[in-house]
Amino acid sequence: MCGYGKVAAAAQMPILSYMGHDVFNLPTMLVSNTFPYGKYAVLESTDYIAEALQKWHELGFRFDAITTGFMTSERQARLIAGYCREQAAMGTKIYVDPVMGDYGRLYGGANEETVICMREMLSVSHLCFPNYTEACLLADIPYHSEGISEEEGRELINRLRRIGALSVLITSCKVNGSNAVIGYNHFSADYFSLEYEEIPVQFPGTGDIFSSIIVGRLQDGATLCDATLSAMTTLSRWIDANKDNTDKNSGIPIERHLTELSF
Repeated sequence: MCGYGKVAAAAQMPILSYMGHDVFNLPTMLVSNTFPYGKYAVLESTDYIAEALQKWHELGFRFDAITTGFMTSERQARLIAGYCREQAAMGTKIYVDPVMGDYGRLYGGANEETVICMREMLSVSHLCFPNYTEACLLADIPYHSEGISEEEGRELINRLRRIGALSVLITSCKVNGSNAVIGYNHFSADYFSLEYEEIPVQFPGTGDIFSSIIVGRLQDGATLCDATLSAMTTLSRWIDANKDNTDKNSGIPIERHLTELSF
């Protein structure tokens, strides 16, 4: 949960709530502001998570879906993965965003232990949606800044599926020279690739917007390909509308755009 900036739960909760879903949260950490500012305060919440999950178990709370994000330690990942396994056995869908890095490097605040944590989370996921950097880190293969072929993209997807993910989306890819989101839908056993035009600005939290729209659409019954196209179109529109913002480090002002979400 970020105090200053529209990332992580601060980005996901407004979107999913506006889409009509009841949203509850369990922060893996509190962070004072988004990482691109270069200075930030962090409070990790592993002990709180352990106690909260125990209380939720005692109270019999159940969820239609769980979506996970940044993890701070291997112990956190084990706790959350264990809870996700229990819930999945009762029919809960598990969506994993393995937040770790971009542009070939780890984010500030992430390290090699983060990679191990996210592999643990992938092992319990119905759908994971890493960006290309995160997919390479999870699969333990080199990052190619010049891009990959369609065959290499499918092999990368298959490596993530071997870790345990059923369906996979990989964003921020360059496939055969074109920007694309590539994926695999385990329900239909189909691979797909969706091209897009890149807008040359950077906002933190765009991955959180993307994944939230996809989760909301999937929970409403959309196919993975249709949900992904919806998220790509919406995100592109929101980035373009805010590309001239002076302070991009705080992310996209999501609440101003919620009425633009179509159903």
